[in-house]
Amino acid sequence: MNILLENGFILQHHDTSFAIKQNNIYISDNIISGIGSCPAGFEADQKVNARNRLIIPGLINSHSHAYMTLLRNAADDLAFDDWLFKNILPMEDQLTADDAYWGTMLAAMEMIKTGTTCFLDMHMFQDQTVLAATKIGIRAKVSRGLVGNAEEIGLTDTPDNESGTRTVPVNGYYKSSRLQEAFDEMKTAKKPNGLISFCLAPHAVYTCDTEYLKYVSDLAYQHHMPLHIHISESKNEVDNCIAQHQMTPVQLLDSIGFFQVPVIAAHCVHITEEDILILKKHNVSVVTNPVSNMKLGNGFAPVKELVQAGVNVCIGTDGAASNNSLNLFREMTILSMIQKGIHADACTMKAGETFNMATVNAAKALGEPLLGRIDVGMLADLAIIDLNTPQLNPADDLMSALIYSMNGSEIESVIINGQFVLKNHRFVNIDEKEVYEHVNQIRTRIKSGIRKGVNQNA
Repeated sequence: MNILLENGFILQHHDTSFAIKQNNIYISDNIISGIGSCPAGFEADQKVNARNRLIIPGLINSHSHAYMTLLRNAADDLAFDDWLFKNILPMEDQLTADDAYWGTMLAAMEMIKTGTTCFLDMHMFQDQTVLAATKIGIRAKVSRGLVGNAEEIGLTDTPDNESGTRTVPVNGYYKSSRLQEAFDEMKTAKKPNGLISFCLAPHAVYTCDTEYLKYVSDLAYQHHMPLHIHISESKNEVDNCIAQHQMTPVQLLDSIGFFQVPVIAAHCVHITEEDILILKKHNVSVVTNPVSNMKLGNGFAPVKELVQAGVNVCIGTDGAASNNSLNLFREMTILSMIQKGIHADACTMKAGETFNMATVNAAKALGEPLLGRIDVGMLADLAIIDLNTPQLNPADDLMSALIYSMNGSEIESVIINGQFVLKNHRFVNIDEKEVYEHVNQIRTRIKSGIRKGVNQNA
């Protein structure tokens, strides 16, 4: 389908700066084929009047646990360890694959309605992320959250070669049920028009031992896949790692060669200057999750220091169980304000720099060079903003307005991969009410402590 967006204000990157001009956007299939000038032979199947609308590149949520919408507002005002181990994990144990499908669908709805067109997800039920994302039409990089140890992948405490070190069997992942399931799901998943891609995601240094972490890293290297992991989210995590290994989590991962492939590291709140140098050396992308980190009392990531060191920094929401929102506009506002406040510097984290973290920086982290910008030849992932709202007037500086004035409700329509998935505030591919009904039924069951049901959506 060819779409013509007429007379909209278009936000475009120019190196490190931005320009906003009124113009036309021509979309051919899933690609932006022209801006301003009509491409040769272009005939619009659909024309949209975008006057008094701002068109921006779709936002990218670089760290999420989509199914956790089912646990939203269920365990608040708790210390991190109490929140995770005493509340969230027991509730997660009650979830079925079918539950996860509806929780992910709800997450995708919230993200799309607030301008997010792509997300990186760490999930218990990886295949359900694929099903839900495919149904609603959102772009996703998907991973199964992995936990494990040396025994699970068939390693023993006995050195198996003359050098006294352990070797990993080439096909050893079939000895790990989680890894086997993850790879099987990747092989069988439908990948409509390139919307779905995958990575491997060992959860953290406190849920995976060093042998397992190294093994998963080696698998990622063999299969040319990126890695996604939580690093130094809480002070307890770092203190325990130092006590056990005499190294921080970043240093531990570096020592086992974990960073041999592209790594997307969530949180990185409690990191040292040496950690930052290691992250930069290995081109690790860091995803800051300011609301989740604050709400769980984990503190603030050293975003300014990471940026000054040249580390690629992105933004994520984390899961709705801790945030409790998946709205990247709220996340961008709070991130910018936090950094200005803790550094007592109003020039820290300017609007454009913050916006880049949710667009071009995120695209770089995910290995998606055709996302994050509006330009000819880029994928047509766009969010259309209604400027006829009180909070966006007067419209003197729309870049500032994106970060400091918007709340996400201004998103009128969303195009992903050249197709409308939200048009005039209404979803194109799904029944919104059906999702709410399923989610509320699941939540009622979870509150009662009952686990039941099977997946009917596969």
